[in-house]
Amino acid sequence: MSCCTPSGGRAQSRPPAPRPVSRTASAEGMVTVPAGDFLMGSEDAYAYPADGEGPVRNVSVDAFRIDACAVSNADFRRFTEDTGHRTSAERTGWSFVFAGLLPDDFPPTRGVVHAPWWRQVEGADWCHPEGPHSGVDDRADHPVLHVDWHDARAYAAWAGKRLPTEAEWERAARGGLHGKVFPWGDALAPGGQHRMNVWQGDFPHHNTAADGWYGTCPVTAFEPNGFGLYNTTGNVWEWCADRFSPAPHRPERVTKGGSYLCHESYCRRYRVAARQALTPDSTTGNVGFRCASDMP
Repeated sequence: MSCCTPSGGRAQSRPPAPRPVSRTASAEGMVTVPAGDFLMGSEDAYAYPADGEGPVRNVSVDAFRIDACAVSNADFRRFTEDTGHRTSAERTGWSFVFAGLLPDDFPPTRGVVHAPWWRQVEGADWCHPEGPHSGVDDRADHPVLHVDWHDARAYAAWAGKRLPTEAEWERAARGGLHGKVFPWGDALAPGGQHRMNVWQGDFPHHNTAADGWYGTCPVTAFEPNGFGLYNTTGNVWEWCADRFSPAPHRPERVTKGGSYLCHESYCRRYRVAARQALTPDSTTGNVGFRCASDMP
């Protein structure tokens, strides 16, 4: 169990494999990351040893394309309307929601034992992020939430794309910088300027929203990195294709980037090298994804 995001908890049959498509990935909305070497991982003193960020190693990546932004609610709606896809959260009827986003009069819900700020909310899914009373019409440009790894793969297949590998994701997220903590450098807020959507204040009780957002922000908020990618740290964790561990008994997949709930007081996982393990059936209100594709 991660303090950042609850993992798994669903008893369901494995969803069908993404249906094959004949389309090729459109370059629209994607950026090209050139081939090259980079220093992957970190030995940050704040990192949890079990996360496996280190040691820092030199990794070579071929050129590829990756979405400049995380997949938005508007993007995902087009997918569901075209395919009739029902997400894992829709099929099981619930997902995990951050308690601070629920109204004061919300009915009692089950909490996660070691992270009580996560609540199991009936009727929470991608188009009802905080439960049946909520919607996404006013958040069309915010990242889609409550999608598990299988849902993300299904969207990617429909779009003629795929999920990025962890190495591709981190190479792209660094924006061409080497060995830096964030996509823009080592300072959290250079010159006092907020560069990402994370928690400020006293987690989980009070968020000052000094960066301008409580909950998610639009996928194009804040300045892009050197490769033209937006929000590669903060806002939402993003699914990668890779297993978190090579051990065959470990089903977890890698998520990267941190979210609007990250705070230095307990995890500081809003760094480009940070990683989190989630079982592929996990759906929560702070995990989304972006897609990648091979060069033509």
